Parts: sequence; C-alpha cells; structure tokens
Amino acid sequence: VEMSQLSADDEVELQSLLKQLLSSINDRISGASSTECAEEILLHLEETDKNFHNYEFVKYLRQYVESSLGTVVEEETKNLTRGDGQHAIGSGHDTLIHAVTQRTRDSAEYQQMMQTLKNTMIMVVESLINKFEEDQMRKDEMHREKQHSQSNSQYTDNCSDSDSSFNQSYAFIRQEQLQALAEKLDSSRPKEVRWEALQALCCAPPSDVLSCESWSSLRRNLCAALTDPDLSDNVLQFFAKGFSSSPLNVTREIYTSLAKSVESSFRAHKLSFPSGSAAIDINRPEINRLLKQIRLMNDFQKEVTTFWIRHPEKYMEEVIESTFSLLSFHHEHGIASPGTEKALESIHLLALLDIKATWFKKWMHGYYSRTVVLRLLQRKYKSLIVAALQQCIHYSECCECFNETTQSAEQQTTGSAQRSVYIGKELEYAFFVHSLCVLGKLLIYTNGRKLFPIKVRKCKDPVTLTDLVVILITIMYQHPKPLHSDASHTGSLSPSGLAMEVLWMLCERTECAAECLYQTPVIETLLAPVIALLNGQQAKLKSPAATLTLIADVLARIANTDRGLALFLYEKNLVVAHSERTFAAHVIVQFTLRLLDKELSLLSESDVSHTLCGAFIFVCRQIYNTCEGLQVLRPYGLHKAVAAAWKKTSSFTERIPTPVPGATAGTSTHELQNMLIWEETLLDSLLNFAATPKGLLLLQQTGAINECVSYMFSRFTKKLQVSRCEKFGYGVMVTQVAATAPGVVALHSSGFVRALVVELWSVLECGSEDIKVVRPKPTPMDPIDRSCLKSFLSLVNLLSSSQSVWELLGRQPLANKSEYTLRETPTSIPDLIDRLIAVNSDAKINSLFHYEQSHTFGLRLLSVLCCNLDSFLLLESQYNICSMLLQSQRENVTELDTNEGEFIIDSLSVERSHVLVRVNVVGGPSERKLPPRALQEGGDPYPWPMFSSYPLPHCYTLDPPKVHHNSQDSEISAFLESSKDSKNEESWMEICRQQYCKVMTSNPDILTGKVLADLLEKVVAHLSNSATECFFSLAQYKAEKSVKSAVLSSVEQLGINNCLRYGSYLKLLKEDAVNDLTLLMKHIKIFLFTQRVKTASELITQQAGYPGHDWLASTVFLIMAGDMDRSLSLLLNLSSLLTSAFIWPARIHASIHVPVEVAESGIPPVYWCTAHYVEMLLKAEVPLVHSAFRMSGFTPSQMCLHWLTQCFWNYLDWTEICHYISTCVVMGPDYQVYMCMAIFKHLQPDILQRTQSQELQVFLKV
Repeated sequence: VEMSQLSADDEVELQSLLKQLLSSINDRISGASSTECAEEILLHLEETDKNFHNYEFVKYLRQYVESSLGTVVEEETKNLTRGDGQHAIGSGHDTLIHAVTQRTRDSAEYQQMMQTLKNTMIMVVESLINKFEEDQMRKDEMHREKQHSQSNSQYTDNCSDSDSSFNQSYAFIRQEQLQALAEKLDSSRPKEVRWEALQALCCAPPSDVLSCESWSSLRRNLCAALTDPDLSDNVLQFFAKGFSSSPLNVTREIYTSLAKSVESSFRAHKLSFPSGSAAIDINRPEINRLLKQIRLMNDFQKEVTTFWIRHPEKYMEEVIESTFSLLSFHHEHGIASPGTEKALESIHLLALLDIKATWFKKWMHGYYSRTVVLRLLQRKYKSLIVAALQQCIHYSECCECFNETTQSAEQQTTGSAQRSVYIGKELEYAFFVHSLCVLGKLLIYTNGRKLFPIKVRKCKDPVTLTDLVVILITIMYQHPKPLHSDASHTGSLSPSGLAMEVLWMLCERTECAAECLYQTPVIETLLAPVIALLNGQQAKLKSPAATLTLIADVLARIANTDRGLALFLYEKNLVVAHSERTFAAHVIVQFTLRLLDKELSLLSESDVSHTLCGAFIFVCRQIYNTCEGLQVLRPYGLHKAVAAAWKKTSSFTERIPTPVPGATAGTSTHELQNMLIWEETLLDSLLNFAATPKGLLLLQQTGAINECVSYMFSRFTKKLQVSRCEKFGYGVMVTQVAATAPGVVALHSSGFVRALVVELWSVLECGSEDIKVVRPKPTPMDPIDRSCLKSFLSLVNLLSSSQSVWELLGRQPLANKSEYTLRETPTSIPDLIDRLIAVNSDAKINSLFHYEQSHTFGLRLLSVLCCNLDSFLLLESQYNICSMLLQSQRENVTELDTNEGEFIIDSLSVERSHVLVRVNVVGGPSERKLPPRALQEGGDPYPWPMFSSYPLPHCYTLDPPKVHHNSQDSEISAFLESSKDSKNEESWMEICRQQYCKVMTSNPDILTGKVLADLLEKVVAHLSNSATECFFSLAQYKAEKSVKSAVLSSVEQLGINNCLRYGSYLKLLKEDAVNDLTLLMKHIKIFLFTQRVKTASELITQQAGYPGHDWLASTVFLIMAGDMDRSLSLLLNLSSLLTSAFIWPARIHASIHVPVEVAESGIPPVYWCTAHYVEMLLKAEVPLVHSAFRMSGFTPSQMCLHWLTQCFWNYLDWTEICHYISTCVVMGPDYQVYMCMAIFKHLQPDILQRTQSQELQVFLKV
C-alpha cells in the first residue's frame, strides 16, 4: 500500500481523533449562529486557538502530509537550488519557499493525497453522524421512559429551561431536513410523528433552525404544538435553547410567538378564578403548562435587558408590546361585573412567578427601554396601570379580608417547602404585591408620573399621584408590621413593608417627593393619628405603636430634605381643634413632648415604647439640627425634656448593681440592654443640638455637654455616621463644638484633643511602622505633606476660636526640658507648641526625626493661630513668641560670631519672617504687605528683607488710606449741623438712616474721621436717650480717683501696643496717645466689672474678666482720633443699646443683662445669635457656600466669631472697619448679619475653589 493510501484502521483512528477535536471546540461551534459561521470558525481555527497544534487530529494530519509529500518537497528544493546557494536567508529564501510550495501543489502526489484524504474524511464524518443519531435515539427512548415514570413530579423538575443548551450535542442539519421536519410538525400529522420531529429539532443547532427558509411555518406549527400537553415540554425545551444561543432578531420571534400562544390559550380555555374557599392547583395540566410557558417568558424578560440595547429599537418594542398585549388582554374587557364568574388571568400567574415585578423594574431601569415602556403604556396599554391601581384600591378597601392571606404569603417566601395549591385571596394578594411594585417603579420617573391622574371604575374622580400616596399610607395603617432595626426586612411581603419601600423611594428623589409627598393631603393623612391622640381622641389604628413608628420614619425622611423641612415649618396645612390650622412641625414636637412625659392617656404603657419615642425624637432631630428648624422648636423646650429623660434613664442604669453569682437578678439582661440603648438614643439626640450655634447653647444649658461630647468621640473614633440621614460625619459638629469654651473643654476631657495630637505626631514624626518599606519615603515637596494635611486642618478647626485657645493654653507653661527622649510623644496642645513651634534649643531639635518638616508644620500652624488677634496676644504674653522667632532669625546667619553675617534663606527662615510680619504689622489687605513663602524666578529669588530686631522694614506697610478729618461740605455733615436744635425726635433717626444710606451708596469714603465721629456720637446719644431704643439700663458710671491705679493684664497691654501701632500708621494718634488709651481701657475695665455676674465656673475664660483685648474700644478710640473723653462717653452710651451686645463682645461677656445661665455658659451672643442667623441665611441664599463649609468640615460660625470678635482688624481696611461699626450702630444690629453674608457672597468663587483644594480654613483665616 502506498503511503498516500489510508487503511481501515486509519479510518477508525481518524474517527476517534476527529470526535476528540470536535469535543474540544464544542463551545465554539455551538455558539455559532449559523452553519456558515461554524465553517468560518473551523477555517480560522489555527489563527484563533492557541492549542491548535496540540490537537492529536492536527498532529496526525501533519504526519500524514509529511509522509505523502516529503520526498516531493526535497526533490523540488534540490532542483531549484542546484548551482545556486544563495537561498539561505532574506527575500530569496521566501521566493524559494513559494516556488517549492507551488510546484508541490501542482504535483500528481499532492492531487492523489487530497483525493484520498477527502474520500476518507467523508466516510469518517458519515460514520460519526450515523453513530450520533443512534445514540440520540437511545437517549430519547430512555428519556421517554424516565418521563413516564416521573409524570407526577413537580413542574419545575421537568422545566424547559432547567438545563443549559451548552451542555447538549449538536449535529448539523440541512435545509431539506428542516423542510421535512416542518411538514412533520403540521397539526394534521399523527402525534407520534410530530413528537419524533420535535426530538430531531431539539438535537439540531437552534441557529440553523431559526435561520432556515421554512422557519415561519415551523414557528406556526411549534406554537400549535404548545397547546398539546404531550408536546409542549419539547417545544419549550427548543425555545429555551433558542433563547440562550440566538440574537435578539431571532429570539424576539420566539418570544412574541410564545406570548401569542399563551394569550390564545387564555382566550380559549377561560380558566375560572377561585372564589371563596376554593383553591387552584397549579399541577392541573392546563395551568401547569401555562405556568411553564409564562416562567420561560419571565426568565427571558429578566435577561433580555442585558443585550437588547445592541439591537434596533423595533426588536425591543416588539418584545415589550407582546408582553403588554398578553397582560392586558382580559383587562380590556374590564373586571367582571357582580354575578359573573371572574376569570384567571395571565397577570395572576406572572405575579406568582415574579411577585415583586423584577422584570418590570429591569425594563424601567435603562433609559433605552424605559422610553418605549412608558410610551406604550401611555398610548395603548394604560389599562395595565388602571388594573394595577384598581387592585391597590381594592386591597386598601378590603384589607380586613387579606390579613390571613398576607401572613401565608409572607410564610410562602420564607418557607422552604414548595406549594402547589393557592386560594383566590392569595392570588389576589400576589397580584396586589406585583401591582404595587409596578406602580412604585412608575412613580420614580417623570413620564411615569405623567400617566396620572387615572380614571378608575367606582371612583368618581380620577386618581391622582397624591391619592395614590394616600392609599399607600392607608394600607400601612391597616396592616402595620414593626420594622426591623435594619433594612433586611425589605424582602418581606408585608403590606407595610411594601408601602414603606415605595414611600422611601419617593423620599429619596427630590422631584418625586415634591409631586407625590409634599402635598397637604399626604401630610394630613400621615399626621391624622397624631392629631387625634393629641386631641384626646382614639386613633383608628390596629397596632398604634407599630403604625406610629412607621409614620415617624416617613416624617423623618421628609424632614431631612430642604423642601420637606420648609413644608413642616412654614405651611399651615394641618387642621387641629375647632378648624384651626397649624404647622406640621408644631404638631410633631407637641406629640414628642407628650410621649416623653407619657401624657397620652389613650396609648397604653406598652404602646409608648422607647422605640416609638425615639422615632419621633428623630423626626424632631431632623428639624432642630438646622438653624431654621431650631428657631421654630426652641420655644417648646424639647432640649430640656430630652435631657430630663436622659438623666432619669442614666440614674436608673447607675443604680443597677453589678451581678453577683448566685444572686437573684432584679432586672433582666434584656431590659438592661434596652435601657442602655434608650440612654444612648437620648444622648445622641441631645448631641445633635450641637449642629447649630444656638443649639449648642441649649445643649450647654442642659448640663449634658460633657457626656454628649464623650459619646460623639466614641463614635468619631469608630468612624460612624451621625445617622442614617446624614451625608457627612462628625467633622462639622466637632468644629461647631470647638468654637466655644465649654465645648472645647468637653472635647479635651473626652480625650479628643489628646487623640488628635497623638495621631498628628504619629503621622508627622513616626510614620507607619506596619507598612513594609519597599523604597525610601519621598521627601515632601509641600510645606505640609498630604499625609499631615488632615491633622493640620483638624487642629485649625479645633483652635480657630480664641476662646478654645484660652481654655487649652491659658496658664499652661511650656515644658522646655533639657532633654527629650525619642519615644516621648506630645499629648496636649502645650506639648505640641513646645515640640513643634517653640523649637528654641538643641534638645528640641535633636528630638525631632524630621526637624525641618515638623518645625515648618508648627510655624504654619502658628501663622494660622496668630490670625486671631486674641489668640496671638495669649501666645505672646505667655510664651514670648516674637522674641523666640527673632532669636532664631539672629542665629540663622552665615557668620554667627560676627554682626556682619547674612541671613540664610531657607524654608524655616522664610516661615519665621512671614509670621513676624503678620503679627507685628496691623492692617487690611490694602494697608500691609505680607512676604510670600515661596521663592521667585530670576536673579533675586527672595527680594524681601529679613530682620532680627524691631522696627520692621518699611516695605511691609503700604501707604495709609486718606482719612477725611474735615468734610463739612458733605450732606451728612450738613444734616448733623442742621439737626442740633431739632425737636422732632421720632423722625430724626429715620432721616438720619436715609442720609446714611444715600452717602454709603454714593460716596462712602467721606464717612471717616471727624464726620464719622460726629455721626456716631449723635446717633448713640439720640438712641440712648430714647426709651424705646434703650435696651439695657443706662450706664451709671462715675470715674473714681483710683482708676489710674487699676492694673491691666499683659494681654491688654499688648493689645494697646497693637492699637497704637495701627493708629500711628493711620496718622490718627499723637505720640502721647498711649496714656489716654491706657486710661480708657482702665475706665472700661472698671465699668464692665460692675456689669458682670459673679460665677463659680471652672472655665478660664469666665474667671478673670474678658479673655482678650477690647477691640471695639480700641476702634472707637481711633475713630475719635485719640480723644479719651469722647471715646468713654460714646462707649458708656453705647452700652445701653442692643447693638452693643453684638459689636462689643467685652461688654456682654458674663453680663448681668442676660439670663444667668447664658451669662455663665461662656458662649457669646455673637456666636449663638449672629453666627446662627448667618448660617441660616447662607443655606437659603448662598447654598453653594453653605455646602462648601459642610464638605470642608468647617463652619461659617467659626469665621463669623473670628471676624466679629476683633472687629475685622487685619481683614478689612480701616475705612471698611469704620463702615462696619457705623452701619451696625445707625441701621441696627441685624446689619452685622448682613455684613457677614455680603462677605461670604463676595468670596463665593474663592470659597468653592479653596474647598476643592482642601484649604478653605486657611484661606479664610490668612
């Protein structure tokens, strides 16, 4: 036998190898959409399969080709290279290969090999096909036997889609065979013939069948076979394979055919709906068959969304429309009238299979499909929505009948045993759940809401969106179920759970909530039981505690939005007794107080649980943690009621003895646990008063601020959210608390300050020890490394207020040790200053691992701290900061031993120079020049002169503004002169304000110097002599002879020096002004001492007079050009006006003119009043700035307190400071709020930009 011939053994071997190859690439072939695609895959297998040359069949073919053509190739190669040996490399080599290949293919041996191989392979393939058909017939026979033996099994065991089509074996099939199968499937043929044709069809690749010419007749015959009980399973099996392996242009035909078949089945059979106690058995053949078909459709509905966007919209529209057509078939004829038998509908079976309408939710998720769904519902299939709405209305009206059904439906979802019998009420309930889920999804989208109002049978008026929400709330009332503590109950099928899911979805979306929830009927329905109980009437609730808890949950979510909060606060949409209308917020807080006091007689003791009470407190919390909400709730004294409940609970838990083995337990562990949870709830509720400046004052007055801050710190360290409604953590609240003396003391005692300092030190000096060092840590390029930025900003927030600096640093000396160990970690703010700022010894320098980086950090922090003038004065008086910095500059020269050495310009000397200029040069942005901290390009990188002693170089001060001392020709001067003898006291102030506004809008620069002094003097004298304008009692002060012997503190002396420097720069003061200013300060100190309450407070800021310098008195002294008598007279008269409480912090500090608890609180009115209103107005008028502050963890109130305490010194130019004082005095104290608002609005672009770069605090301060 020649080498090119193949023996019988070779054929058997080839058959085995080919079968092995086809098995290996089965996934590729079965995934082909047609025979042509399968051929393409095989032809390009070498290019696409990396294992191609490892297949045994390929190895065999290679060996066969080599044995058949090897000698031919060798001969041709010798002939072509004879006499020429230049074909080893390069293009000649390629030419040789091409020539040898061509000659070999033209040879007789090649032709003989190909013919033999072709004949042999045809025989091998036919043998494989015959063997496959025999195997398939045996499988079918076994399948039939197995099917008969399991005919009574559950329908899912033999479901069409329970097996994957990719696990099947396929044989390619010709068009002629498919045509024959189509003819055999004709309904006129015997059942056995049709069954065999179906078996053959199931074995063929679905892609071949679905793309054949006879597919239309095949599809028609397949749909007809679906109605035959013995054939339907095979048809479904084929359809399932088609769904899993075909593109949408084919599967949509299968789906639409299936939908039409199911629709015709319902039309033909007219299955009756079980009534009364009758039940429906889904194992009945006709129902079982329909259920399988609908299940296959439902599976396709849920999967098709993943790929239909890749196909033309018309395919998707066909699928959607066929579904809606099927579901709306019976609905078109309306619900059966009384006396007629109700029919079972496709929607009932679909609801059993997909009770929460997952298919519809997926269709509505993407815009691509949602547009088509809503368009079809609007134009053709609105009856579907009508039926769903009708079902919800029916359930709400007949809820009593469904109670048992609801329980069984819920058990159905949790029970593991499969059910096969359902009574009519269960089917109705499943339809209700399905309908509610569909309607809930519709309400989310604008075009879905446009379907409303909807006309429904038995309803006089069309059902609106508001009506639907009221129906949901009614359902919640009729069948309440207590909520779990988390969201795990959302899978439940309880009516309350379902209704709450929809209401939650509406609350989370602004537009939905505005159209559906923020309506008077909805609020009335929600609060109807609350109003009834407040009026002493019995609320029609089955389970009051559970229902009221659900109500509170919805109310809290509404109140958490700006629009919902405004609805509660400002709209009188509730009718209480005697047709009187009131605000929702008032009803809620009154009910909460009654719950806390247990004064609701119609609620039993068990109903007034801690859960219910906590739920309503949480609603109030969403209101009072905003500035506008607190304004409304404050008169009710809710903070006192919550604090009283907390103290009572706290004392109860403290009295419980420690368990002793063998002793009888007096209180159960469960009860104790509940009490501890309740105590935490009350503490958390109290803590949230600290979200606003005025709320923080109320919290301080409860006496629970220390416990609340300790609780906050415990949650802060665990990085827990404030609540489920809060979008940010505790950063803003910490900053708010740190702005006040009692707040920062509470933070210190809780361990927060220590933790902050330790964390900073570990980041700055220690680094992360648990991180494996792969490469050296890069040298930080920024003055403050990104790893330390968070700690830096936290310190800035903590120390922003001068009051917090005084409490943490007052009377605290620096350690200044002779030696520091490397493991010695700072734990307080004085320690931090000692180690990072006051680095004035070799011991301190050597104790730092990263001296330059750490000291730069300290100097940057010092620079921010010194922006607050009172903080700087304390640091300078206690630690001599300036002397220390100047000494360091003196030591930082090239030749230390001589006086001729030049300053070394490095990062530390530049930072020190910047701080020294900042603290020694007073003035606004146009009055001083702060040296930059960065080098410049060019020959002189740092042109700013360094210095190591006073006075500072003149280049750091700019030309002073021109002060108009004599502006007699101005209108305001003329008015003041003409009004000297005016008798009409009432109209004088009004005219004065008009003149003032006119000047401020036309030529504000003239309001300085003598004109301003005269104006202030006249206005203050006029107001202090008016009984209606005089808010405090007129000052009864007589200068004592001993006034000169009064002692001023070092802080006050330093403040006087700053004032004198500024006055000299402005050319407002004479050289001997120091004595007059000192005398004025002594007079004011003695006068204010008589105006203060005697307190036993432990706060440093409350113990020795006003903490800081009196910047308003200094400003008035400069306005009066150093005239002590005029200044004192003006200040004494000003002290009787309400304005003084806000623009003069020293005057109102611990004053006898405010309630004792406020005077002893240590919180100034400029914080709990002015800053509070600024935050409230910012949220309403400049919301972007308000959001920027919240995102940065900083608060507008911190900046307001900072600016106003020092009368805008160093932030505004002198002329603008004068305008601030005069505006507040002439126009009223509320203009202080407007002034701050104007500044924030002016800075809005910069604030937004700096927030993004995480430097808002530093930008606003420096």
